[in-house]
Amino acid sequence: MKIAVIYGGKTGEHEVSQVSASSVARNINTDKHTVSLISITKTGEWFLQPDSELERIKKDTKAILSDSATDVRICVIPGGGVKSGFCKMKDGKITPLETDIVFPVLHGTYGEDGLPQGLFEMAELPYCGCDVMSSAISMDKEKTKQIWQTAGLPVIPYITVYRSDREDDAAFAAILKKSERDFEWPVFIKPCKAGSSVGASKATSREEFIAAVDEALLWDDKILVEPFVEAREIECSVTGFRDITSYIPGEIIPTHEFYDYDAKYIDPDGAALKIPADLDDEKIREVRDIAIKAFKALNGCGFSRIDFFLDKKTGKFFLNEINTIPGFTNISMFPKLCEASGLPYDELLEKLMAIGKERFDAMRSLKTSRN
Repeated sequence: MKIAVIYGGKTGEHEVSQVSASSVARNINTDKHTVSLISITKTGEWFLQPDSELERIKKDTKAILSDSATDVRICVIPGGGVKSGFCKMKDGKITPLETDIVFPVLHGTYGEDGLPQGLFEMAELPYCGCDVMSSAISMDKEKTKQIWQTAGLPVIPYITVYRSDREDDAAFAAILKKSERDFEWPVFIKPCKAGSSVGASKATSREEFIAAVDEALLWDDKILVEPFVEAREIECSVTGFRDITSYIPGEIIPTHEFYDYDAKYIDPDGAALKIPADLDDEKIREVRDIAIKAFKALNGCGFSRIDFFLDKKTGKFFLNEINTIPGFTNISMFPKLCEASGLPYDELLEKLMAIGKERFDAMRSLKTSRN
């Protein structure tokens, strides 16, 4: 197959995407497949990287893919009359870049939020991962919680705060009062549409609450306030289209105050990953079952990582969030959990591409006209 790996993007998780995509590209079997590397800069420009870039990161397992400008730009032309919706632009000429499937490794905004997925759909490009609707909903933590609640699944209580609330002194005072009434200190405040704990803060007082709200609003116009739960952090990988599979759960044991961006990506000792999680068989079955239900409730397809809190006092699971393009770095939980269940990294990539093709073929078999 001809595979296009896309990474980078206009997102606070740009550098994480580069690291994840490096692992993905490095582990695709190039004896079977041809790989094209498409980088998206922080300003949103798309460039085709040279073949030497793939050779470089395959030779050096610590190398990170570049997102530098090249002399070949990439555009996507829906209905352009070419075999693939990807086109190369060089020296004023436009030529097709044949692609059998797209592997987007775009974390966060402009990646997991349904925007590139909609572009791929319009261009009739098969792609790995969740579709437009499930990506867009899953990116919004409030909407995700609302759907899970409707499905009868357990979530942490929350208060939604809009930018307009912060700009209205009376409304913001009411929200602060409600938080103090319903939740004890500390509370966690995070953007609704950001991942990797970007913009997330812990507040133990009114002053910290205000500062945390202002920080979160730098990343999104809508944010969440959630109570602190003394809990273990359990994660579960899920794959599939119509036949959904969940994998052995793992546990994040952070050494930081909470599992923030630095703990995830900067500090190599920021957290310990315990795989499998120290749970009895009944709890393992329970978390895997909830993960599948949570994925299906959002109409998920392809792959995702479902994150849980396990309340240390009650032993009850709470859904925290879903990541529709989870980390693929060498220390990321998603591939590690699959591997612990007997699915090695390279076979996982093959499976995800096969699922992407399966969904594409199924959707294209549906009628779009009465004639």
